[in-house]
Amino acid sequence: MKVYHWIVMTLVVVLIGVLSFFGVQIYQDFYSNSNMPDSEVDQQQKETEGKQVTELSEEKFKNNQDKDLNPFGDTTSQTGLTNSDYQEYIHQMSHQKVKADEKWGFYLITEERINWLLEGLEQVELGENEAAYQSILKRWSNDDFSQADEDHNTVWRMQGGTIGKATDILSESEEEAFINSKQ
Repeated sequence: MKVYHWIVMTLVVVLIGVLSFFGVQIYQDFYSNSNMPDSEVDQQQKETEGKQVTELSEEKFKNNQDKDLNPFGDTTSQTGLTNSDYQEYIHQMSHQKVKADEKWGFYLITEERINWLLEGLEQVELGENEAAYQSILKRWSNDDFSQADEDHNTVWRMQGGTIGKATDILSESEEEAFINSKQ
């Protein structure tokens, strides 16, 4: 009976230790900005605001003389495309069409890029997400962006998104202003 009590008490102490460790980690992550001096918080906010989202492929094409680049400026071929590639490309293209509090990265939506991704789907096996990519890209290839916010959020969730959920679709003038501000 003493051994039983000793084992139970040891397990309780270990459980309390583990919960305390993770509790402290979560607390520190959640309240990390509250311990910073206001000037540091202001500086971080200014740095974040100062970051300009630009069309990602422009710099890639400029910095890479490789002639075998895909339409996104990367060396990945259609046969080498992964779930991660599809999520990144579709997510970044959708930024052109959606309203969101935060947007990091942007690829201009072009017919060439959409068709290249659609053709790539015929050459790779991507499991359960493949149908979602196909549906989004087929709609976009028909110039149907009426669900672009839902498309963005579908891929955003696949990526484990927590910040930057799309809340609406940009009007034509808002989209034009977004594109012009990024080039």
